[in-house]
Amino acid sequence: MDIREDVNSEYAKTLDTEGLRRHFLVKRIFVPGEITMTYSYVDRMIAGGATPAGKALRLAATKELGTEYFFQRREMGIINIGGPGSISVDGKKFTVGSRDGFYISMGSKEVSFESADPTNPAKFYFNSAPAHRACTTRLVTLDQAKRVEMGSDAESNKRVINQFIHPAVLETCQLVMGMTIFSQGSVWNTMPVHTHERRMEVYLYFDMPEDRVVFHFMGKPDETRHLVVRNQEAVISPSWSIHSGVGTGAYTFIWGMAGENQTFTDMDNVPMSALK
Repeated sequence: MDIREDVNSEYAKTLDTEGLRRHFLVKRIFVPGEITMTYSYVDRMIAGGATPAGKALRLAATKELGTEYFFQRREMGIINIGGPGSISVDGKKFTVGSRDGFYISMGSKEVSFESADPTNPAKFYFNSAPAHRACTTRLVTLDQAKRVEMGSDAESNKRVINQFIHPAVLETCQLVMGMTIFSQGSVWNTMPVHTHERRMEVYLYFDMPEDRVVFHFMGKPDETRHLVVRNQEAVISPSWSIHSGVGTGAYTFIWGMAGENQTFTDMDNVPMSALK
């Protein structure tokens, strides 16, 4: 478990490039044969990856959680960005294809991940947040996700937002999660920018070749910084920060949120004239 302490906006202004990357960039997510986890003190979000390679990977509680089992006080959203695989929850096995999503309820005790083909392993990316009651564990395929079309070719931000873990699709305690796919030639996400001081967010960028990067913009609207993000790396975005990016080519990203509410449209929009 990689621990990331909270960083306030005043301190963030003093950080150099390496300082920003140390606090906000998550690089080690998909490691064959391992489950990786990064624990952010911002709303107690855990982001990580499970990459089964040859044998099933069991998700166990860690000292940092202070519980008997992982889901005793937590819920989890998952999107598979690798090959087909399966997730077993308390003896029930679910087939999870590439780009399918999955939700695991609080109270689940035995959870494990498998790949259908170890030479083309599943890559289960997950976000986990504290929970206060049990909901329903279930598979959410890409076709079952709520599809929202946004942006335009003229603004280079034409995209489809696929809402997997969302009140319009299934009931959760606080977690909201989805995947945004761009049209050919569109490279800007979340621009014009916004903040939402009632929720934090984590972005995972992927579907990029080795020589492609995303410039992820963060910080207060009047005090912006950037992180250079490569394939299958994530960024922790505190509630006070904007979260926007532009790629040197096409990419896909997964967003996950936790906090005060689940209202996707609850955003504090920032006029372009206010950005600095």
